[in-house]
Amino acid sequence: MLMKDPKENPVISREPLLNSMKEKNEDFMKDTKKIIARRRGRRGGKGPKVEKLQVEKLNTDVGTPASFKSLMFHRRPGYGQLGTKCLVKANHFIANIPDSDICHYSVKIDPEVTSHKLNKAIMTQLVKLHRESDLGMRLPVYDGARNLYTAGFLPFTTKNFIIILSDDEEGACNRREREFKVTISFITLASMQQLRELLAGKPVDTPHKALTIIDIVLRQLAAQRYVSVGRFLYSPDIKKPQQLGGGLESWRGFYQSIRPIQMGLSLNIDMSSTAFIEPLPVIDFVAQILDKDVYSRPLSDSDRIKVKKALRGVKVEVTHRGNVRRKYRISGLTSQPTRELIFPVDEQKNMKSVVEYFQEVYGYTIQYSHLPCLQVGNQKKVNYLPLEACKIVGGQRYTKGLNEKQITSLLKVSCQRPHEQEMDILQTVHQNDYEKDPYAKEFGISIDNKLASVEARVLPAPWLKYHDTGKEKEYLPQVGQWNMMNKKVINGSTVRHWACINFSKTVQESTACSFCQQLVQMCQISGMEFNRDPVIPIYSARPDQVKKALKYVYYAAASKLEGKELELLIAILPDNNGSLYGDLKRICETELGLISQCCLTKYVFNSSRQYLANVSLKINVKMGGRNTVLLDALSWRIPLVSDIPTIIFGADVTHPETGDDSCPSIAAVVASQDWPEVTKYAGLVCAQPHREELIQDLFKTWKDPQRGMVTGGMIRELLLSFKKATGQKPLRIIFYRDGVSEGQFYQVLLYELDAIRKACASLEPSYQPPVTFIVVQKRHHTRLLANNHNDRSSTDKSGNILPGTVVDSKICHPTEFDFYLCSHAGIQGTSRPAHYHVLWDENNFTADEIQSLTNNLCYTYARCTRSVSVVPPAYYAHLAAYRARFYMEPGVHENAKTRCTRATNGSCVRPLPALKEKIDFFWFRLLELENFNFKASCTAFLGGWIFIAKGTCKKDLNFINEEAPKINPAYATIYVGILSHEAWTNGRLKSVVHRAVVNKEKQRLFRKPGDVLATIENYIEEHATKRSKGSLESQVTGGGEEQLENVGQT
Repeated sequence: MLMKDPKENPVISREPLLNSMKEKNEDFMKDTKKIIARRRGRRGGKGPKVEKLQVEKLNTDVGTPASFKSLMFHRRPGYGQLGTKCLVKANHFIANIPDSDICHYSVKIDPEVTSHKLNKAIMTQLVKLHRESDLGMRLPVYDGARNLYTAGFLPFTTKNFIIILSDDEEGACNRREREFKVTISFITLASMQQLRELLAGKPVDTPHKALTIIDIVLRQLAAQRYVSVGRFLYSPDIKKPQQLGGGLESWRGFYQSIRPIQMGLSLNIDMSSTAFIEPLPVIDFVAQILDKDVYSRPLSDSDRIKVKKALRGVKVEVTHRGNVRRKYRISGLTSQPTRELIFPVDEQKNMKSVVEYFQEVYGYTIQYSHLPCLQVGNQKKVNYLPLEACKIVGGQRYTKGLNEKQITSLLKVSCQRPHEQEMDILQTVHQNDYEKDPYAKEFGISIDNKLASVEARVLPAPWLKYHDTGKEKEYLPQVGQWNMMNKKVINGSTVRHWACINFSKTVQESTACSFCQQLVQMCQISGMEFNRDPVIPIYSARPDQVKKALKYVYYAAASKLEGKELELLIAILPDNNGSLYGDLKRICETELGLISQCCLTKYVFNSSRQYLANVSLKINVKMGGRNTVLLDALSWRIPLVSDIPTIIFGADVTHPETGDDSCPSIAAVVASQDWPEVTKYAGLVCAQPHREELIQDLFKTWKDPQRGMVTGGMIRELLLSFKKATGQKPLRIIFYRDGVSEGQFYQVLLYELDAIRKACASLEPSYQPPVTFIVVQKRHHTRLLANNHNDRSSTDKSGNILPGTVVDSKICHPTEFDFYLCSHAGIQGTSRPAHYHVLWDENNFTADEIQSLTNNLCYTYARCTRSVSVVPPAYYAHLAAYRARFYMEPGVHENAKTRCTRATNGSCVRPLPALKEKIDFFWFRLLELENFNFKASCTAFLGGWIFIAKGTCKKDLNFINEEAPKINPAYATIYVGILSHEAWTNGRLKSVVHRAVVNKEKQRLFRKPGDVLATIENYIEEHATKRSKGSLESQVTGGGEEQLENVGQT
């Protein structure tokens, strides 16, 4: 389907925009030519794609980014002026760096060591022995791998050292000494000049090497004092550890990173808490994780598996040998109790029991011989240690999943009010005492001990439009929140047929009935048409029988409705429901085709009006309604959005849990579908290789046996969906990309911007709308704090800065276009502002325009009456990707692992399961996406039909063409959704298709099932001028799947 050229539209013209873009590109080329001779690429590890771009001819057309242009992030166009000015504090501390360069040496240790901890121990010993002699009094810093840095030259170019360390860990049979040969060789001088130029505001690349060296210097002493976990440092001395239950405790720590900002170089300090294993006797730890008496009872098989999982990899020390505290790492747990274990004691294979051995060799009597033994050492020689004879070594971070109780306890410990957070940050800086840090002194680095004072602005909240029948037709939110009192949703949906299922044993039927009636009444008050009575009485069921219960309710309602559809299911869940929520969503949305709304027991008993109103808003959007829109959007007053058709994208990739090395990552892309309102979003979700951050399916081509080369992908489908929904093609693209770290900026921009360009060109060769590409970050460590915590006019109720607070100076990048925006009101703890980094901007946004647009969009989030912390398109993409994981990982809330199908390259590409028709993806509904590679993707559209991508292959297409040779191959995807069902193998295809068409077109009855295949082709051709082919295919296929259960009755 080709889109109409905008030049044919007498109202909208792109000529002014194109002229502006051309002028901007000419200016850019002048700057580029000045630095072209010395540029080698923005980042290391460029790869063949970047190398190719760097040698291509420069092209300054709007549609095709120039090679060197694509290597430069967008520069700041100026500073924002809109809003009320104020002062805030940021957790940044100014650092002064030396004028001289730093010497870089390589370190080679023989035999090679993979442990950074051991490497550092070797180098610490070397410095201790040789600093005053061979090192010329230099105090070097070491990264734990191959790099050593000094503030001046060492007295040699290359030198070998012999270092001897005592080895008393990892289960060595006898304490022994290990000898290492260390070779230190000069490499180069690490220049600080480029860093100084960047801090002076010159357009140079970020010197990551210089920043890394300074970071290593400032972490050297801290890593010796604290337990290092990535960029975090923890210690039980910072704050008294708090018990989390299950043998775990929380340790307080801090994040430390060096960053270039407009004020100079900054040390970013942020507080953190994480779970550590308590240094308990192992038998006590086992009792805690099982929460039962293990001292007098043996372990069951399930208990033993749970203990084995929790203890594997944990380091312990023995306690039965007096002062000899040998350390071992646990590799497993025996399946037999200690009293039954025997092992060979000599080469003649003479056997002896563990109980006898400990008594004879150590004089130790094992008291709990009914418990299993720990297995330590390697597989060739396994050693047995009784639980009671071991104690867990302190300082070990717990890396496995926490249960809900532990998560709640950890959040409670780490949640701090802003003034408490500020005090802890300052206390940490005081304890680290950088002025007396010998490494910092050696390299001439000094750190200010005061929080940075930053100029900020509070942006005004936007006016919101509600339905004219409500008392309040327009509303201006106050402090980032409002309610639905005296308001009605702007577009109310209709719910005629609904049911309720109760999975909570503590909720009586009368209580459930009362709750449902309150919810129905609130939906009606909010502006929805909602039938008062459920189709069938409220059904109570056990959580472990969720599938059986859901099917019973579904078919009981269907029987009573006599051909009409059950539209909504209200589900009451226990507060601690484990995997029940995910199971319910998966079954409803992939098996039954049922929209559901879940409510927790605690809210059923205490349902406030605000809670009921929020649930009603969720139901309204799930059923196709719309809650509110920006008044400026209806008045065509949003800069660079209202002037020409504009589509706003959001994208995110969610990855499996830490420790899961097989399951795929889930990518989601959403896009606005209602211009100029920009409140409804379509979306696509797909599985891609494990931990792949680049979104693979943004644009793709594949060769089809029947149609030849086919183009598709997320961007293309969403552009088509926008055209279908609005009647116009987008002339501007704004792309909010979530989940990208700074080290991935260049890679993501280059790959995904290229995909956007190709997707546009696949629709029309000359179709290249200008793109603005913005990265959204929440996992940063900048905190904005009120300048005066006692000034209530500058804080919200939680003590946080006011919603709408934006900062684009001082603590932002020296040259690039970024800003911090706290768009939400705090609830508890310290608010984290979102960081927006404009990597690419062909739309020439000013700082005020992009900041105001982003802030205003945060008030359009469909599920609550609050402004949210992240721009809604990115928020929706994140939640859509998370929801899709329920379909692949039924036990996601219990850290369950699932099997995944692996591709030949080892990456996991298990496809997403099919969704049934009319299933909401939160605020989305799914459209069909053609895909012939069995790599399933699903799409979403608010207010439309819902389908999953249908996969097929050459064999399937040939089979179809043999059965129906008259059908145009372009329409072959009509039948793909049926091929995987038993209906085909049972010879019931014609009945299925017949029922599909009848079901979707009530007024058009095909009375000759034998002619259905030909009839469908005629039907599509007949309606070709009214709707797109993809839409018709979706309607036909969706109906067929919906009625497969009763196909025999056709």
